[in-house]
Amino acid sequence: MARAALPTDGRPRSPARRRSGRGAQSNASGRFEREKREGFDDGWETVEETSLERPPTEVTTETPRRVITRNSSPDVPFDRSINPYRGCEHGCPYCFARPTHAFMGLSPGLDFERRLFAKPDAGKTLARELSAKSYRCRPIAIGTNTDPYQPIERTWRIMRGVLETLSRFNHPVTILTKNAGVVRDLDLLAPMAERGLVKVGLSITTEDRALARAMEPRASTPDKRFEAVRALSDAGVPTAVMTAPIILGLNDHEIESLLERAAGSGAREAGFTLLRLPLEVSQIFREWVEATFPDRAAKIIRLLQESHGGLDHDPRFGKRMSGEGPHAEMAATRFRTAAARLGLGKRTFVLRTDLFAPPKPETPQLSLFCESEA
Repeated sequence: MARAALPTDGRPRSPARRRSGRGAQSNASGRFEREKREGFDDGWETVEETSLERPPTEVTTETPRRVITRNSSPDVPFDRSINPYRGCEHGCPYCFARPTHAFMGLSPGLDFERRLFAKPDAGKTLARELSAKSYRCRPIAIGTNTDPYQPIERTWRIMRGVLETLSRFNHPVTILTKNAGVVRDLDLLAPMAERGLVKVGLSITTEDRALARAMEPRASTPDKRFEAVRALSDAGVPTAVMTAPIILGLNDHEIESLLERAAGSGAREAGFTLLRLPLEVSQIFREWVEATFPDRAAKIIRLLQESHGGLDHDPRFGKRMSGEGPHAEMAATRFRTAAARLGLGKRTFVLRTDLFAPPKPETPQLSLFCESEA
C-alpha cells in the first residue's frame, strides 16, 4: 500500500494507488465467514488495477416485515430507531456500524460502502407498525446506524416516504445525518417542527474541507453542512451539531471552533463522542490512518488506546462513547466549557408524543345495513 506524504500545511495527500472516493483500504472477509480472503500486493504487481479504481455502488432491495428496531442501551437516549438503508456510501473509515455487514456475509470494509441494501417499502411498513393497537409512542431515531440521506437517497427517496408516514401519524422523530440533502425535506420538516415533532442533528467533524474529504469521502462538505444547519434553523426546525467522533491527535483541536460556528449557524444544542473502534473497524481505521497520515498514525492510535484502557474499543456502557483518562477528560472538559459558553450545553427542545394518532382511513368502511330509498 502506497503511503501519503503530508504537505507543509498538514493536510492529507492521497497515495498514488489509493481508491478514489472510498474510505476503506481493504475488503477483508467478515468475522463469520469460514474462509478469510483479502487482496494484497505481494510485490509482483499482481493486484488488479480495477480493484484500485472507483468501485461501483450496488443496491439490493429488502422487504422486512418490520422497520422499527428496538434497543435497551443506556448509552443512547432512545429505545427505537429506523434504518432505511444497510451500509453507507459516505465511507467513513471509523464508522461503528461497519461490523453489521458481516451478518450479511459481506465485508465491513469496502463492501460496506458499495454493496448497500435499501428498504423501498419502509414507509408503508412503518404505517402498519404504527397502526397496531399495542404500539406506544416514543420518539424514533433515524441516522443512528447508517445515514438516511446518503447519496442513494436522492434516487430511492426512502427517507422521504418514512417522513411522510411519521407526519401523517403525528409521530416524533430525531434525525442525524452528515449530508446537507436533509434540506430537501424542509417542506415536511418545518410543519412537523411547528407541532413539536422533529429535531435534526448534523454531524460535523471538521471545518477543513481536505480533512473532511479524507475522513468522510462522500459526505457533504463542512460548509454545506453548516449551510444546512442555517437553513433548518431559519425554517424553525430545532437543530443540533454533533462533533462526532473526536479523534485525538487529528481533529480535537477544532472543538471550540466547530461549536462557535455551530452556534453562529443557528444550532440550539451540541454533542460529541470520542472515537471508538469495535471489531473490524479497528483494522479498517488503522489501515486508513497509516495510509493517510503516516507521520502521526502512531500518535493517534496511542491516544486512542490511552483513552480506552489500552484497547482500541472499551465495550463497557458509560465508557465506550466518552472514554476515560486525562486525554479523554480534557476533550470532554473543553467541549462542555465551550458548549456552555455558547448556550449549546443543555437540551432545550423536548419532542411531543401526545399528538400521536393513526390517521383515519381515506375511505370509511360502509355500514353493514344501508337505509333503503324512500
